Amino acid sequence: MKNRLLALIAGATLLAAPALADQKIKVGISGGDSEIVWAKVKEIAAKDGLDVQVVVFNDYLLPNAALDAGDLDANAFQHKPFLDNQTKTRGYKITPVGETIVAPIGFYSKKAKSVSEIKDGSSIGIPNDPSNGGRALLLLQAQGLIKLKDGVGILPTVLDIIDNPRKLKIREIDAAQLPRSLDDVDAAVINTNYAVPAGLIPGKDSIAIESSVNNPYNNFIAVRERDKNAPWVAKLVEAYQNDTIRQLIKDKLPGQIPAF
Repeated sequence: MKNRLLALIAGATLLAAPALADQKIKVGISGGDSEIVWAKVKEIAAKDGLDVQVVVFNDYLLPNAALDAGDLDANAFQHKPFLDNQTKTRGYKITPVGETIVAPIGFYSKKAKSVSEIKDGSSIGIPNDPSNGGRALLLLQAQGLIKLKDGVGILPTVLDIIDNPRKLKIREIDAAQLPRSLDDVDAAVINTNYAVPAGLIPGKDSIAIESSVNNPYNNFIAVRERDKNAPWVAKLVEAYQNDTIRQLIKDKLPGQIPAF
């Protein structure tokens, strides 16, 4: 009887073994300093039964397309205005589930040491995607370089410029290419996740920077709407939103601030 009981227990253990394996989750992120943070998130998540497989992208358009297609389980690279625009234009059913960082966008130049040194007729590079392009225009307006129509919200376009006293030439350029464009333009508004890998330090090398107070551009982890209540989602968010990651962001991600 005893031997039979032991055999049943051993059999039950073997049957249960597959259920104990870590659940694999593919997460799309932007390349750069965020890879440092997600290496630690992967380590923390593993303790809770999640095998986080990080997939690095070098542009802003592919991570949502990959998530929508089912090639990713989650992504973490974008803010709400960007997702709202993608949802509107592409019909994605993607939703935020946990905030990560906010990275105030900066204005950089190799030819001017301050905004006041921006000359008439200067060429200014801004991101060519609607949300970050609008964000750049708002920064230029905050610095008194242009004026936008009233009521444009957080998604203005170059068509909304109603006053351009210095006759600036606004050039819309792929966000990832903007650091390289500094040799070809007089100044450029560059997202922090592209500025830092290029050796630009927000707040130090920038001649102007967006305020981090009440900033609508907090980044977040996103998943497909149908997955938002899945148990692994809460585990993934907890693996990011903790004191270890908060301190790591402060220590290793210049220009970025924990948003949780």
